Amino acid sequence: MVAFSHIWNIIKSRSRIERWPAPVRPYARLMRLDRPIGTWLLLLPCWWSVALASPKLPDLWLMFLFAIGAVVMRGAGCVLNDIYDRNLDGSVTRTSMRPLASGEIKLWQAILFLILLLLIGLGILLLFDRLTVALGFLSLLPVAVYPLMKRITWWPQLFLGFTFNWGALMGWSAVTGTLSFSAFLLYVAGIFWTLGYDTIYAHQDRHDDELVGIKSTARLFGDNSRPWVALFYALAIAFLAAAGWVEGLHEGFYILLALATGFILLQLALWKMNDPEDCLWRFCSNRNFGLMIFAGIVLGKFI
Repeated sequence: MVAFSHIWNIIKSRSRIERWPAPVRPYARLMRLDRPIGTWLLLLPCWWSVALASPKLPDLWLMFLFAIGAVVMRGAGCVLNDIYDRNLDGSVTRTSMRPLASGEIKLWQAILFLILLLLIGLGILLLFDRLTVALGFLSLLPVAVYPLMKRITWWPQLFLGFTFNWGALMGWSAVTGTLSFSAFLLYVAGIFWTLGYDTIYAHQDRHDDELVGIKSTARLFGDNSRPWVALFYALAIAFLAAAGWVEGLHEGFYILLALATGFILLQLALWKMNDPEDCLWRFCSNRNFGLMIFAGIVLGKFI
């Protein structure tokens, strides 16, 4: 069997980023354009909410705006995270070659780039209604606080959940101009989903994190992480089902929700928590779970 690391290196070597002009590449890596999985995980709760709030099919223009916004704001979050962690990343094997940690980009350059991304994000945000714009500004608080949490609490994954799923509120307000109970059900579902997948992700760095004093749920739960992640996924699925029930979705939604549940539980059962490559593989599988949920919501609304 071909090693996953070999496959990953091939994917990276063929990345379009490597064909970009040399001065641009470090900034593309700084905002993680070479690893789009984070953008997907930020975007999907937005799309869930847009689909659930729509009378029938979701508005393609809104979906496009959220997609562009997710790329830009995920990039801004990564830049901010690397600014905070520039003295820590060099001590962690997986992050030691990030542009700031390696010195490829200077601190002042990263700050200017962050300002540019935030201005682009603002331009996109102003295309929405007033409530969505207000929610967008409020989202900056968890974005700014999250990178500090790994130094303070064993639950930084919870704060990532608060941050990464804010789009569940914004998607709803973008469609309806209001917020509803269903939007908050989606938000809570996303928080538990994030607790599950980011605990898996954090197991990649568990031993390095112990050496440098970074806290995480992976370190907190240790070898007992599997039942905790299963609980987080179960709660996420329960809240998704509740949102579908409140909105009166067709049975097609629950069929796809059941398939998505089976898929993610299979990934959890196969997870090798002490194998960093397998942790990354299982983490990335959450994109497919999220897309199945989105498809289920669209189906449940359309029928």
